[in-house]
Parts: sequence; structure tokens; C-alpha cells
Amino acid sequence: MRRKVTKAIFPVAGLGTRFLPATKSVPKEIMTLVDRPLVQYAIDEARAAGIKEFIFVTSRGKGALEDYFDHSPVLEQELRKKGKDDLLEVLKSTNMDSGAIAYIRQHKALGLGHAVWCARRLIADEPFAVILPDDVIAGEKPCLQQMVEAYAETGGNMVAAMEVAPEKTSSYGVLDVKEDMGSVVSVNGMVEKPKAEDAPSNLAVIGRYILSPSVLRNLNQLKQGAGGEIQLTDAIAADISSDVPVYGYRFEGERFDCGSKSGFLQATVAFALEREELRDDLMNYITTITQGRRAAE
Repeated sequence: MRRKVTKAIFPVAGLGTRFLPATKSVPKEIMTLVDRPLVQYAIDEARAAGIKEFIFVTSRGKGALEDYFDHSPVLEQELRKKGKDDLLEVLKSTNMDSGAIAYIRQHKALGLGHAVWCARRLIADEPFAVILPDDVIAGEKPCLQQMVEAYAETGGNMVAAMEVAPEKTSSYGVLDVKEDMGSVVSVNGMVEKPKAEDAPSNLAVIGRYILSPSVLRNLNQLKQGAGGEIQLTDAIAADISSDVPVYGYRFEGERFDCGSKSGFLQATVAFALEREELRDDLMNYITTITQGRRAAE
């Protein structure tokens, strides 16, 4: 019987330099989309997929991220005293049970593959998920839940995938497709950040993975790859030659690249428009400024 995926790694050691000066004192992962930090969207998605153990690969200066998941007795007491039960309920989703969350330090910025490798002792010999909080995916069914359900049928390794414009392939890991079966594709190989003319397809890897523990063993042997970093895609691709299958999964939903300012702003607008209490005011504002610019032209 195939083992369930109950552990997830969240690589959050990056400095968030594209968001300076905000990230000088605030970890990028707790910058907010509407009223929830980026990392909360990732945690909620993981919980919906059945994840029970949450492993954060952090770096110096991420103390505020760790504090976010702690109970806040003074705040909770104050809310209880004022009868604000709705806000107390909101806080519950931010709390982690003792032992459910672990923090590992990545002391050198050697890439995503290295960040995942740092958590190897907590994974041991189990399949595991990797979630990149920068990639926020809005869908009726959370992306990782879709993948877990597909993985129950396929096993092996699975990466979330989406079509991108050919000129954008140099920003992604790209799949060399063996067989296209619709939502699931089997993979011959993976290429990290190829030039458009060298890309085997335009099917790009997005920040959700379900991986075999053999990937961690591959990472033990890897040297620096593209960009001088230890690439996770190289370790996944190495499994193919060992007869461990790799699949791409075309998820249903809209992906926002919240590692960029533009993507973060787009996500903020999209998520705000989904909120009933915000929708009308925001839509009126957008309509007003759009009409004003058109008139000015």
C-alpha cells in the first residue's frame, strides 16, 4: 500500500530582496495578501491535503515567522474579554500544535535543492511534499490536494506544472514530456531555466512537489548546477534514470507569482475581489481610476 504524504517542507530562507526595504525587518513570507500572510495560504493548502508535519527551512532574521505560529495568550485573553469570538476563531488557524512544526536553518544560500536537503533527517524514508509560499494558487480545490489525489494513483515523483509563454521558459524548470495523459503527464526529463530555443516544451514546474525519499539521496551526490546553485530539478530528473517515474500535474486554478511585486499586487486584488465585504468598494475604485485614465488619454 502506498504511503500517505503527511510531511511538507517549506523553503523560506530567502532574503526577499525584491521587496526591500519592507523585508529589511519583515520576512517576505509574512507580508500580507489582504489580511493573511503569504505563509498562511501555504499552510492552509497543506492542511487541506492532509499534511500533519510542517518543516520550515529558514535563515537568520526569520524570528517573526516563527512567532507567527505561536499562541498569543495576551491577545487571545483580550479578545475573549471583549467577546470577539469571530477573531478568536480566525487566530486558531494560525496556531500550530506542539510538535507539528519544526525549523531547520539553511546557513548558506545554495539553492532550492540544498534547502530541501537540509530537512532530510526529518523526512527519513517517507514521501514528502514541498511548497513554495511565493507561489500562491487560487483554486476551488487546493492545488496540493489535487496532487495528493493524483499521486495516490501514480506514485513516483510529481511536480505541479502549467503552460508558460515560450519566451518565459528561462525562468522555470521545464518538463520534457514523454506521454501527455491530460491532467497528468509522464516525463522523460527536466531542464532548469533553458533558453526558449532549447526548451523541450513550454510546460513549466510550479512550486508544488510530491517527492520520493530517493530525491534526498540524489541531492547527497549533486554538485552545483544552473546559476551556481544545487537544483532540485536535477535531483528529481536523476530519479528517472533509476526507474522512479516522474509526473507533471496540470493543476486547476490560477497561480500568482508573489515573489514579484507585480504578481503580489495582482494576487492582492484577486483575493480582495473574492471577499464579499471588500468587493464592491474595490471594484468601484478600480472602475473609477480605469475610466479616469481612459478619459485622460
